[in-house]
Amino acid sequence: MMEASAALSFQSCPWIAFERTGGKTGGFLRFPSGFSEERRVQTLRLGDSRRCQSAVRSRHQELKISCCYKKSGGSENFHNSVDEALILKRKSEDVLPYLNGRCLYLVGMMGSGKTTVGKILSEVLGYSFFDSDKLVEQAVGISSVAQIFKEHSEAFFRDNESKVLRDLSSMRRLVVATGGGAVIRPINWRYMKEGISVWLDVPLDALARRIAAVGTDSRPLLHQEPGDPYTKAFMKLTTLSEKRGKAYANADARVCLEHIANKQGHDDVSALTPTAIAIEALIKIECFLTENAAVSNRSYLQG
Repeated sequence: MMEASAALSFQSCPWIAFERTGGKTGGFLRFPSGFSEERRVQTLRLGDSRRCQSAVRSRHQELKISCCYKKSGGSENFHNSVDEALILKRKSEDVLPYLNGRCLYLVGMMGSGKTTVGKILSEVLGYSFFDSDKLVEQAVGISSVAQIFKEHSEAFFRDNESKVLRDLSSMRRLVVATGGGAVIRPINWRYMKEGISVWLDVPLDALARRIAAVGTDSRPLLHQEPGDPYTKAFMKLTTLSEKRGKAYANADARVCLEHIANKQGHDDVSALTPTAIAIEALIKIECFLTENAAVSNRSYLQG
């Protein structure tokens, strides 16, 4: 199960002003009291040039990956895990210099794994991780998105979601897991274009199975659907996908889980590990960044 609840605690969070990329301060986000000054500075400043230089050097080093797979399922899983961790680390070193401190925004349907994959990416890149839903809950003082919908409205939630994304867009070195509906407002795309947006594209059947397995109580948009948990989830996801599909396609990079599963010889995307998905995300991010760099260079030479 890739979608996990955010392990961030926002209780007793002091209000702080943060450094904007333009040098101004502002915003209404709060950070945990354990979020140290040193970590805040690391989050808000540009990437450490020494780290980037080291990452560039490491690209020329040979990566030796174990290929000693055995018949034992446990042994094979262990080696697969080790191999994926090595590949993830190497790919992050390839991508990091191109990122130059820009934030990553993960978009996708509910249950697509944005939180789980986001935490993996933040860890390997040395970024900080935030869940925009959790930040909205913190900002309005209500403990869940479902309760916000109940006490106020979806529009109220979306307004505060946009405020959160506005504030995050002025920061650096963050991985942000956005809410499934964040893509429906054009203003949110303007904020996310300050960084790099990544769409986790998961088949609806797989999403419905995941959501049904953990329950629909935390999903306010599913409450009114009839039927068993799977049918309820699948019907609503189908409707949402029709409304949001073109919006998700605005993302800078698309990570298609069906494509990854096919490459690995799996019939079901549920066989994929979060690390494998994170690796594909880094590959797609690198492609986007290098293609943009090439276009910029051509424009410069022609201009």
